[in-house]
Amino acid sequence: MVDVMSPVEHPPRVRITQTGPVVTVALNRPHVRNALDERTIADLTRWAAGPLPASARVVVLRGEGPVFCAGADITWMAKTVDYSRDQNVADAQAMAQMFASIDALPVPLVGRVHGAALGGGAGLAAVCDIVVAADDAVFGFTEVKLGIIPAVISPFALAKIGISAARELFLTGARFPAARAREIGLVHTIVPEAGLDTAVDACIKEVLTCAPGAVSAAKALIRRVAWNPPADVAGLTADAMAARRVSSEGQEGMRAFLARRAPRWTRDA
Repeated sequence: MVDVMSPVEHPPRVRITQTGPVVTVALNRPHVRNALDERTIADLTRWAAGPLPASARVVVLRGEGPVFCAGADITWMAKTVDYSRDQNVADAQAMAQMFASIDALPVPLVGRVHGAALGGGAGLAAVCDIVVAADDAVFGFTEVKLGIIPAVISPFALAKIGISAARELFLTGARFPAARAREIGLVHTIVPEAGLDTAVDACIKEVLTCAPGAVSAAKALIRRVAWNPPADVAGLTADAMAARRVSSEGQEGMRAFLARRAPRWTRDA
C-alpha cells in the first residue's frame, strides 16, 4: 500500500492510499465524526479534480472512526453565521465543486458507509456509484432542521433517490435507516458492520472483471443519456456502441468470449 497524496498536515484531513488498482480515500477526522469543513472540502476537491494514477481502476470512499460523515463541522458552521451573502455564495460554490468533481471521477466509486451519513455525508453517499452500508447506519438530509436546505447536494441526491423520496426526506429532515436508504436507491448493499470490508472487496472484485475503458465509458454514458427521450439519444448510443466494438477492449472482450478464455484485463482481478 502506498500513500498517493502528500499530506499537508499531520494527520491529514483526507488520507489517500493505493493498493494495486484500488485507491482508498479516507475521511480522517474521527474526533469530529469526519465532519466537513472548508479545508476538508478543499482537500477532497484537489484530489478528485486531479489525475488519477493510470493504474487506478476503482476508488473506495470511507470514514475513519465510528462514523462515515456526520455532515458539516460545527466550528465551520459557527464561522459561516457571520458570512456575508457573497461569502456564503463562494462557500457553497466550493462545496458544489467538490461534489461535482467526485461525481465526475472516471472510475467506479464505492462508498463504505457506517455509523452515520448526514447532510453532506448523505451527499457523499449520493455521488458514489455503489454504496455498501452497515445495517445499523443512519442517513438523513437534515439541513432543514437547522433552517437551511440541502441545496448543493440536491442534483446528486435527486439523481439517486428521485423526486418522491426527496419530497419526504428533504422537507422533514428525518433520519432514516439503511433499509430505507436501500429502498430509495441511495444504498445498494446492506451487511453487518463486521462484514463491510468483505462486501466492499466483493464489489471491487466484480469491477476488476470488467474492461476499465468500458466501465469508464459506461459511467459517462449514464450522465449523457439520463432523462433524455430514447429518440433524442439514439444517435449517441449507436455511436457509443460502435466505438466500443471497434476499440481494442471491445475486440479483446469479444474474441475472448468466442474463444472461451478470460480477457486480459482480468489478470488483476
